[in-house]
Amino acid sequence: MSLNIVCLATYFKGAEFLRECKEHGCHVVLITKEKMLREDWPRESLDDLIAVPNDAGPALFIDLLAFLARKRKIDRVIALEEFDVVTAALMREHLCLPGLSSSGAKVFRDKLSMAVYSQRAGVNVPEFVPLINAEEVDEFMKRVPGPWIIKPRSDVSAIGIRKVTAAEEVWRAIDEMNERPNLRERASYYLLARFIPGEVFHVDSVVNDGRIVFAGANQYGRPPMQVAHQGGAYISRTIARGSADEKALLSTNRKLIQALGLERGATHAEFIKSESDGKFYFLEIAARVGGAYIADVLEAASGINLWREWARLEIADGKAPAKITPVRKEYAGIILSLAKQEEPDTSRYSDEEIVYRVKKRHHAGLIVRASRLERVNELLDDYGRRFAEDFVAVAPPPERPE
Repeated sequence: MSLNIVCLATYFKGAEFLRECKEHGCHVVLITKEKMLREDWPRESLDDLIAVPNDAGPALFIDLLAFLARKRKIDRVIALEEFDVVTAALMREHLCLPGLSSSGAKVFRDKLSMAVYSQRAGVNVPEFVPLINAEEVDEFMKRVPGPWIIKPRSDVSAIGIRKVTAAEEVWRAIDEMNERPNLRERASYYLLARFIPGEVFHVDSVVNDGRIVFAGANQYGRPPMQVAHQGGAYISRTIARGSADEKALLSTNRKLIQALGLERGATHAEFIKSESDGKFYFLEIAARVGGAYIADVLEAASGINLWREWARLEIADGKAPAKITPVRKEYAGIILSLAKQEEPDTSRYSDEEIVYRVKKRHHAGLIVRASRLERVNELLDDYGRRFAEDFVAVAPPPERPE
């Protein structure tokens, strides 16, 4: 049975998901924002491409869905991008469609909620406090030594995050936030958390019937927050297969997803391995495929494409296999940076292990694959030095999503 699927994408994401749905005979509608209309969407796989105003809120999306449902019964509403997760949930609830509810979606969008749920499940989480009650904040800073991180509860990546070292900085930040005209940018929408030095890892999963059917663990070359604030190249690579780190990460990730209650979809979870005690601490999780070409890196290493597998699970409606077996178990990695050039030329990088070259304005990027992790590390280390000279440009991190 072919399904009628409506997808949301505030940013350019999920082309492979759309293609896979169409290849299985689905009727596919994509709703995006006007600013994204000219992106390279797979129009041959779309039955309709609809652009809404850039400032459109959930009410407009819900009304648009109801309009589409007048002539064609809708079976699925899928959010391809982080900022659409809650809106898609509200749309599903309006038509009583299967999928993540709005309350469940908010757990994956609110860092306070995900931290509370994870802590209850026994997952290590850096100590935290919401910037709401002054007495609680004061008690936290006296109990947990600095430095600390102030981070928004709902934004992604390193957007809006800052590191602070003294209580006076925290109180000043709270006062400044509470003067903001936008009510959703005030202090109660932020967290204060213990800063843990260490290496950052991510686990990307496909989930069906509440169980992980595929997961891959990677390590960042430098913490994403450091790259966002200090510039330089972003690097991510497969971690050693069968290693203690991989086993610990996959085990913690299973516990985490079970605690958060996701029934079906893709997740991107980040963890930090503390320099002081060697333990993994949960940082955040999203109910989506990871950005920055993470899906391409995992596909290079395993042969599994997260977007396509997720689409197949939605189409199968619970009748999919309990486990997705990787086509191969190799190693892969990516180096990616903002570039000084509008169309950077990477032709001088000619190693046979290069399997993908990023084609994006003012971005330089390469994905490599090898049977040995040592070779991947060797290439990425070399490229990191060369990118600094050839391409790297630095832009200040945004205070809020554009």
